[in-house]
Amino acid sequence: MSNATTTSNSGTRGVAIVTGASRGIGAAVAERLARDGHAVVVNYASSAREAEALVATITAAGGRAIAVKANIAKADEVRALFDTTIAQLGQPTVLVNNAGVMKVVTLADSTDALYDEMFDINVRGTLNTMREAATKLANGGRIINFSTTALALNLPGYGIYNATKNAVEALTRVFAKELRGRGITVNAVAPGPVATALFLEGKTEEQIRHFASLPPLERLGQPEDIASVVSFLAGPDSGWVDGQTLRANGGLA
Repeated sequence: MSNATTTSNSGTRGVAIVTGASRGIGAAVAERLARDGHAVVVNYASSAREAEALVATITAAGGRAIAVKANIAKADEVRALFDTTIAQLGQPTVLVNNAGVMKVVTLADSTDALYDEMFDINVRGTLNTMREAATKLANGGRIINFSTTALALNLPGYGIYNATKNAVEALTRVFAKELRGRGITVNAVAPGPVATALFLEGKTEEQIRHFASLPPLERLGQPEDIASVVSFLAGPDSGWVDGQTLRANGGLA
């Protein structure tokens, strides 16, 4: 179920689980949290090589990390993800729900299979991890979910994807209240266009230039931009931020 690579160093800030962390924004988040002093769980569903390479990068820099395979849409695998984390690194203190899928298709051309895929990963996966966190995350911990700035743009083809992220924001707000008394904050990050494979795939150069021109800051976001926001929400300075969605999009919306 898991492969581990560790060093003698321990995370001074606790233990962070990052779902979908083998590449893109997730990998940048895992690296940043490791630099911040967290021991990091690099969760992946199928990209074992990339996950192990990231673990090697983190440990080479003096951090502590393990790679754990789990499909977050499956409750039993999420349970094993948390149990492996506890056994190998200790009680988790941070959960970052980065794993997600985005398929752009009009509602008229959508299929039941596509609907199931996006809701299974984006919504059921987030629910599964939060349900485990309810009993296994340390008091005073941090939960950071992922939404999207696409919600504000209402672009054709994004209907089902937006519906999943609307659900994530609703779960975020409710869970923040349900964890009253635990000192755990629950927030979401809503990136704008970010230069990752997930965003760039299937787009022409003209389309990419168009998206880069939309924010007042006139560029695409970089994975590190989003990792910095997650770092804030996962750290001690965000203790008074709870039940919120932080829209990291260069002023796009």
